[in-house]
Amino acid sequence: MDVTLTQLRYFVEAAAQLSMTGASVRLNVAQSAVSAAIAQLERHVGTQFFIRQRSKGLVLTPAGELFLRDAQSILAHVEESLDHARGENQSVAGRLRLACFSTLAPFLLPGVLSKLREDHPALELDVTEADMSGCVSALLSGQADLALCYDLDLPDAVASSVVDTARPYLAMPPAHALAGVGSVKMSALKDEPFVLLDLPHSRELMLSIARRSGREPDVRFRSASYETVRTFVSRGLGYSILHQRPQHGLTYDGGKLATVEIEDNVPELKTVLAHLRTQRPTARLRAVAQAVRHQIAVAKAARA
Repeated sequence: MDVTLTQLRYFVEAAAQLSMTGASVRLNVAQSAVSAAIAQLERHVGTQFFIRQRSKGLVLTPAGELFLRDAQSILAHVEESLDHARGENQSVAGRLRLACFSTLAPFLLPGVLSKLREDHPALELDVTEADMSGCVSALLSGQADLALCYDLDLPDAVASSVVDTARPYLAMPPAHALAGVGSVKMSALKDEPFVLLDLPHSRELMLSIARRSGREPDVRFRSASYETVRTFVSRGLGYSILHQRPQHGLTYDGGKLATVEIEDNVPELKTVLAHLRTQRPTARLRAVAQAVRHQIAVAKAARA
């Protein structure tokens, strides 16, 4: 018996969900159909792709991890061939799984989803929010086809294209003595309490910028929530360093925030669309990338 595309799809989905049941729900088929297809695939290839754990789901074997990359590439190649046959002007259909860095999600995802619904109503976008490590893990494990994230320690297996750059700025309480100036050097804040956006990779970047004051930053409060950090700052609990800029200076509780530019030479943070190097540039990937770039352009125009 030949290997079928259905078997490959079921295998890839089971690997993404690490569950036969989860894969059957996503594929809208019976669990027995998923289990049987994968068992047939393993018998045909002559190796075991999953370790089945009772009540604990699935674990990919080393052979399964290797085969997953190839299976994803085969399915993407088939999809690309079908796209070429249909023509690029036809609305893109199907499903794409997107992992999005949590602080980018509220700024970009609503507009991206609206644009895709307008241009490609038959395209289903499954979104997972995560930190940087989560985005990379989702790509490497096959749980995501594409990631919208920052260019922070991406592994060699992941390729990326830059869609935006952001220069860090100071978020300050509106009553702060420096809140009304255009820009300041970090040394002016060397004795100030610091509110840290405490996310992996982002944390290290923010601290490295704060250390340009010449002293170790006095981290009084920390949070993994972008909006919690902004609210702490608006309450006068310290300053923070952020990258994303809302179109208003209000916080969730109605407080206000001042933004001040940093005079020091600080690195810009790149926003990227990332995917596995083995992933082919399908019409679905191109459609999502186009929607992301459109929303970034819209957001920049609104701030201008």
